[in-house]
Amino acid sequence: MRTRATVAAVSGALALSALAVPAAQAAGGSSYTPSALAKLAQAHQGTVGGSAYTATTADDAGDPYPLDLTFSDVKVNKGKPIVAGTTTHSTVPVTYTVTHGADVDIYADDFLMDVEIYRGSIDEPANELFGVDWPTCTDTSATTASCKGTVDVYADEELSNSDATTWKAFGFAIALNGQDPTGDDWSKIGYAEQDNLATTRLQRMSKLTVNAAPEPVKKGKTLTVTGKLSRASWDDGKYHGYAGQSVRLQFRKKGTTTYTNVKGIKSSSTGTLKTTTKATADGYYRFSFVGTSTTPAVNATGDYVGVK
Repeated sequence: MRTRATVAAVSGALALSALAVPAAQAAGGSSYTPSALAKLAQAHQGTVGGSAYTATTADDAGDPYPLDLTFSDVKVNKGKPIVAGTTTHSTVPVTYTVTHGADVDIYADDFLMDVEIYRGSIDEPANELFGVDWPTCTDTSATTASCKGTVDVYADEELSNSDATTWKAFGFAIALNGQDPTGDDWSKIGYAEQDNLATTRLQRMSKLTVNAAPEPVKKGKTLTVTGKLSRASWDDGKYHGYAGQSVRLQFRKKGTTTYTNVKGIKSSSTGTLKTTTKATADGYYRFSFVGTSTTPAVNATGDYVGVK
């Protein structure tokens, strides 16, 4: 479990970064705290369409200067959807390239940088996810670095079923340059942000079962094959039947490695599956689900039936 800074009157992209950075991410040896970053965010609201300052910001606070840094080649989970069950903690890899000015020290103790994901509007994100730890970077030239970070997903604490959709990646960097962000001179602090770096999709984990009977069966006789298609609900932490979905019954003859389609059926209103087929040879029966935008594909473990 992580902690988030709680900040009133922060809007826009800076709200995303200020609210998303956990206390556990304090840079080694620096005096950074989430509340300090939040105050910095409040001072810099004008960059994302809000008022330049909040009611609690001094008139002479100044603006952070534009930091010479950009993000590129961002990949979340190697381009694959993020699949989450009901209680599993998933750590998702995030990789990207950073290009920066020669005077920007991305390895300074008080340099803060991350790529996070969010859904909804950048000004008012419906939800955001980030890594518990700061990313690590390796120089590829004097002004470029290859970086690896994470997005940590705690489904039982942070997700609802409406989160099974497309998310966007957002990057930010803050160079404190030895300054105290709770002070008044933000003009000596550098800040960069970049939206729409990549997209990723969150999906609700699926499960599929199968049972073929009777076992064994006489050749040419009818087999009844039953099962259930279910998926995780992030609203109540349980798995529920996935209704009205197309599922294929497949068969793999003993001694072979490939399943072939037998017939297609649809799951019931409770996700249950039931169909019949003629027994022709020893082998394995399974159901196969191709997946939807919110739910990944899944195959049941084959159920062996001997024919006599």
